[in-house]
Amino acid sequence: MRDTKILIVDDNPEIREIIQILLGGEGYAVEGAKDGHTALELLSEENYDLIILDIMMPEMNGYKTCVEIRKISNTPILFLSAKTQEGDKTLGFSSGGDDYLAKPFSYNELISRAKALIRRYQVYRGKEEGEKETEAIRYYDIEIHTESRSVYKNGVRIELTDTEYEMLVLLVKRQGIVFSAQSLYESVWNEPYYYGANNTVMVHIRNLRRKLEEDPKNPQLIRTIWGRGYRCG
Repeated sequence: MRDTKILIVDDNPEIREIIQILLGGEGYAVEGAKDGHTALELLSEENYDLIILDIMMPEMNGYKTCVEIRKISNTPILFLSAKTQEGDKTLGFSSGGDDYLAKPFSYNELISRAKALIRRYQVYRGKEEGEKETEAIRYYDIEIHTESRSVYKNGVRIELTDTEYEMLVLLVKRQGIVFSAQSLYESVWNEPYYYGANNTVMVHIRNLRRKLEEDPKNPQLIRTIWGRGYRCG
């Protein structure tokens, strides 16, 4: 498991040390960064399986750091923050985060969420499933390989975040069914819908269209059914 690497980005050295001890005790290789700039430098040189990101940091806050990370990496991001308002959670997801844990946090919950994000990401990257493939799910010029959780468009691999992948598979497997923002959020994030989650869903739909559609402004793969939600097919 030492091949599994975690990056902790927090300006508080005590928090970094606590998390390093907790997750290091689980067998992970854990590194720390004191701010967003340092994190981006490390990410340009090293690959990680999970990033734990604080929000309240000097110069570049966690939201801005997350946006910059998403330009170069699809590594899952777990926000860890004392900011617990629904708007803060929405900003976290909208900026590209995969999960959100409020401070003060339960050690067991931190460990379980970290393990879940890492496991899903490693399967997505094919680290645990190898090259074995079942028949791909095909939708127009899109191929979805569920064993490796990989997506191809016209034979070219498309890099999706874990959340984007889950949303795409749900829509494609149930073609013709209209999913409201609430049903999409509750199905993909596995938690109750909250005020502001609609914006989170919209951001992820927009990102999927940007990566998959020939013309994202005139989407043909993921359609908007006005007043109802989204559907494929």
